[in-house]
Amino acid sequence: MSAPTAPRHRLAGVAATGIVGLLLLPFVPLVLTSLSRGYFHPQVLPAEWSLRAWSRVLAPGSAAWPALADTVVVAVAVTATSLLVGIPAGRVLGAHRFRGRRVVELLLLTPVLVPTIAVALGIHVVMIRLGLDGGRLGVVLVHLVPATPYVVLLTGGVFANADLELEAQARSLGASRWQAWWHVTRPLVAPGIAVAALFGFLVSWGQYALTLVIGGGQVVTLPILLFASASGGDEAVTAAVALFHGLPAVVALVFMARVLGRGVPTVAGVR
Repeated sequence: MSAPTAPRHRLAGVAATGIVGLLLLPFVPLVLTSLSRGYFHPQVLPAEWSLRAWSRVLAPGSAAWPALADTVVVAVAVTATSLLVGIPAGRVLGAHRFRGRRVVELLLLTPVLVPTIAVALGIHVVMIRLGLDGGRLGVVLVHLVPATPYVVLLTGGVFANADLELEAQARSLGASRWQAWWHVTRPLVAPGIAVAALFGFLVSWGQYALTLVIGGGQVVTLPILLFASASGGDEAVTAAVALFHGLPAVVALVFMARVLGRGVPTVAGVR
């Protein structure tokens, strides 16, 4: 490693550490509150420490565990479904120019621009008529409304910047459509698809209003449990539930960053 390169890497490491620190800084008050038995302004640290809140949240019979299971199942299903829709749609938007493309992109953004509660109330009527309210399937379908536009637009950007001529060259050399996709195009777009999947996962993970309206109290995810806990008045338990809700998403984000940071996938040995 050359002399100028080493300081550059150290600077990048310091910058990355600073960014991670800023991202984790909002969690500090939550950690202190969850470990306290009364934590009030202007105290810097709690006057009395306690694991009472965590004992309640992590107890075997706690509502947090089934809520975590529901949240994971719904978020994974939403991510997988949005990718099934988003990858082919993103390829069309990113790799082809056609009349009305900007209109399609604007329509994709409409569910994101419209207030969430308006979307939820409108869809609720349809879900009741279809008999899908109050169940996981209905919640998954309604989560696709805000998640799919992000996935489609992100994958569209990925395919717009990918060199798809390599796929055509592979086809000309005798590769089947599937072989060209799997061995040539997939490595090119995999990092961007992973980021799109992460966005879809996080959008579903944090949904409250859509889950409340369509789930009807039968599907209790972590955001639902968090809001219910906040109305209970026990700040320590609320902080513990908030951390229980937020940490898995942070872990997924850090894991994805580490995976993507290992390097850009190669095609035919050429980086």
